[in-house]
Amino acid sequence: MTEKSEKEILLLNSDKNFKALIEVIETVPSRKRKISIETKDRAKNFRDVLMHLYEWHAMLERWYREGMDGDIPSIPAPGYKWRNIKLLNMKIWENYQDVTLNQAIKKLKLSHERVTDLIKSHTNEEIMTKKYYKWTKTSNLCSYFVANTSNHYNWAYKKCEIIAKSIIAGEKEGAKDKLVK
Repeated sequence: MTEKSEKEILLLNSDKNFKALIEVIETVPSRKRKISIETKDRAKNFRDVLMHLYEWHAMLERWYREGMDGDIPSIPAPGYKWRNIKLLNMKIWENYQDVTLNQAIKKLKLSHERVTDLIKSHTNEEIMTKKYYKWTKTSNLCSYFVANTSNHYNWAYKKCEIIAKSIIAGEKEGAKDKLVK
């Protein structure tokens, strides 16, 4: 049995974490999936979490496209630095408030496929070698892909799990209230 390459592990983890994310959302009855929960965090519902991921995919695709064209991309986004990432994430949240959950799911699935195709288009060496591409500076392409797929999906899974548990608990509480009255 041969050992899996880092690229294969990245693809497996990305796919596994993406599926887990979608599955946790599906644990909530479809009529309840639009519910927002009380939280200090900007991600109050499934749509917020999914559109956050979608926009980070879009940024990754822009970085990739610009970098492969020989430019140095503005990372994380034009006008933003890592130190003010909270402002960027709030802007992302604001931009997607009119998107439905169904639209969010479709958009994220498509962007996940596009990013997966980008990963597949490279050799393990191209993904793992630091400084292989000028635009990744001292890092490797893998770090960009991991941050915006498997690791980000894991973050999103945890957020969606909290949302799902809160909605389901609220549904059970509502059922108790109905029984008592």
